Amino acid sequence: MENFTPFLSLSGGLIIGIAATLLLAAGRIAGISGILGGLMPPAPAADRKWRWLFLLGLIGGAVLFPILGGDISYIDINPYNFSDEVHYGALIIGGLLVGMGTTIGSGCTSGHGICGLGRLSARSLVSVCTFMAVAGVAVFVIRTVMGG
Repeated sequence: MENFTPFLSLSGGLIIGIAATLLLAAGRIAGISGILGGLMPPAPAADRKWRWLFLLGLIGGAVLFPILGGDISYIDINPYNFSDEVHYGALIIGGLLVGMGTTIGSGCTSGHGICGLGRLSARSLVSVCTFMAVAGVAVFVIRTVMGG
């Protein structure tokens, strides 16, 4: 069952846009991989405070939403009925591939899609088009080839 939530989606998008704009006004990009990467050595320690605060807000908001009465009952955590069995090797390989992709692509989906497109970056436009094409192929494979 699909859940159409235009007002919730619009408000979430506005909040993300405002946060990205405020961060950009401060001379920073709201790309999660870049923010997280800036916490890893040998990155300079000078601007780690704002990075930790950003990540704390990202995680804290998700944790506080249901605690403060937000309804998450409509979220289907397993929409394709995949097995709940965890394959740690696949998780490790997937994590390494994502890390390699964000390094090769000079950013992640949030950095390119939200901030890069907002700055009219040609590199981000190519990246977002690539993300969307690969996502389309993945959906086709999961729904058609794998029968999900």
